[in-house]
Amino acid sequence: MRRLVTDTMVIAERNLMRIPRQPDLLLAFTVQPVMFVLLFVYVFGGAISTPGYEYVDFLIPGIIVQNIAFGGFVTALGLAEDLNKGLIDRFRSLPMARAAVLAGRTIADIATNTLSVLVLLVTGLIIGFSFHANVVEILLGFVLLLAFGYAFSWIFALLGMVVSSPEAANSLGFIAVFPLTFISSAFVPTDSMPAALEWFADINPFTIVVNAMRSLWLGAPAGNYVWGAFVWSFVLIAVFAPLAVHRYRTRSAR
Repeated sequence: MRRLVTDTMVIAERNLMRIPRQPDLLLAFTVQPVMFVLLFVYVFGGAISTPGYEYVDFLIPGIIVQNIAFGGFVTALGLAEDLNKGLIDRFRSLPMARAAVLAGRTIADIATNTLSVLVLLVTGLIIGFSFHANVVEILLGFVLLLAFGYAFSWIFALLGMVVSSPEAANSLGFIAVFPLTFISSAFVPTDSMPAALEWFADINPFTIVVNAMRSLWLGAPAGNYVWGAFVWSFVLIAVFAPLAVHRYRTRSAR
């Protein structure tokens, strides 16, 4: 266990050290999310009815959940690139824990996701977002966001193991995740959708997590959303982390 932890931290440090050397990577965590926020608030916000909320308050939890789910894209792209370059085979030849390569990448995603959340929150506060919660609820919301983002890092880690190139990882990940974020309560109330889409949106894990965030940060009725969001996060980790590690071992062994 000590070796796994040490090796994981080394790999995480390797991935974080790339950011100062390639500052353009920061665009995905800073400029792009801010553009989405400003676009929705000032272009679409006036046309979307959100009873009980100002649209900026309604939007910020949803767009943060969307953005933190996509934070794992870096893991998928990086793993696909490392596989193509043969770097994974070099890792396998070293006396290191096999799971450390994937665990290190997903741990690094927590740091970049934290940065992304802070950037979006600062942007939201500047344009009018405000919390309607106490400090404990606000912090619990942060924990939920990082747990959900960590779960999607493992999903993208598996994706990076099954595709043939970084370009394929980018396309497949976008196709798989992007529709889920829009067929949810992230940007519009689900009761504004056609009946079939509303049914799907209501059981969509993105809706559950977004509604949980609104409960924690805006004082919306909690219902089963908060504990359900944590359950979804832990279930996704429990399912996709072993699958990703297994795929890493079998693909690297070829």
